[in-house]
Amino acid sequence: MDWRPSGFMLSTKDLVHAIFDGNSDAGKLLVKATMGEIELFSAPKSWNAILWLITNTLKADGVPVYTGSQLGELKASLPIVWRAD
Repeated sequence: MDWRPSGFMLSTKDLVHAIFDGNSDAGKLLVKATMGEIELFSAPKSWNAILWLITNTLKADGVPVYTGSQLGELKASLPIVWRAD
């Protein structure tokens, strides 16, 4: 029998809290997922909301702070399985 950690589905709101507020419940879940204690899942459309938030709010002189490749690296580094159910 295969063992898997407990899994949690993050809504878009939860994902925003997880990434931007480490003290939130979702932020604490993200830390646990990083340590392999749990699995996190989220819809690809939730990532699109994160992209919109980052590119429209984090700017220097009107230019987004992060490049597309940096945002891709961020997505790949998150311990989240992107599932469209």
